[in-house]
Amino acid sequence: MRGAPEAPVEEPLKSSATDGERRGGAAIALSGVGHRFGPTEVISELGLRIDPGEVTGIVGPSGSGKSTLLELVAGLLEPTTGSIAVDGGKLASERLAGCAYMPQRDLLLPWLAAIDNASLAARNRGASRELARAQAAPLFERFGLAGFERARPAALSGGMRQRVAFLRTLLAGKPVMLLDEPFASLDAITRGEMQEWLAGALRGEAATVLLVSHDVEEALYLCDRVVVLSARPATAVAELRPPAPRTAPRHEAIADPGFVAARERAMEALREGSR
Repeated sequence: MRGAPEAPVEEPLKSSATDGERRGGAAIALSGVGHRFGPTEVISELGLRIDPGEVTGIVGPSGSGKSTLLELVAGLLEPTTGSIAVDGGKLASERLAGCAYMPQRDLLLPWLAAIDNASLAARNRGASRELARAQAAPLFERFGLAGFERARPAALSGGMRQRVAFLRTLLAGKPVMLLDEPFASLDAITRGEMQEWLAGALRGEAATVLLVSHDVEEALYLCDRVVVLSARPATAVAELRPPAPRTAPRHEAIADPGFVAARERAMEALREGSR
């Protein structure tokens, strides 16, 4: 714990990668991205660059287009204006090939055991059930799921279901993971426990992560950098780097004066962006 508040570092918004960037450049690059659903402008002139291995959070008011942004990055939607590249690929098919997407709901298949839900990507790539299970099995103990490999989703707690969903996303083996409010459906106590668990899980991975959250504290605790979006049409209005929150237990991190200062600045940016 620090003895005196450390001000959060606020940085200028980064510009997009150039057309020639490939692997070794930006993992995710957005340049002048705008998106409309019919006459409704959801995102406007959004620019963002995320480096390989960086965990970046997106927060913003309800309805500001956070989930739409993930769908655009994942190649599930095409931007109305501007360009998006994932690992250098700008086509929707290239972006989709580079991303593993974890939606808000866990979407586990109820008829499959936990280990078979986690290893779906390997099965889809043609691996046998035995090989897919063998690849997933060592991670069950690491992720606190040992003994539940053969359990069906209905027998798992909400937190355990989210762990299986995250493991499925991780085992997809993509360079970019997109997490859309992964703990929004959990109660406050379980959500706090899962945030601390995910912080540890992310420290052990090299993947680039883009995480959307409605919870400023969650984003600051889990991420290297947090981008604050304005109300619709969304554009980036602030960018914060919290003071190394993932190196401490959650209860210590969120009480750190520097963390508290970052949270207040993020809340101020949200208020300003909602006007």
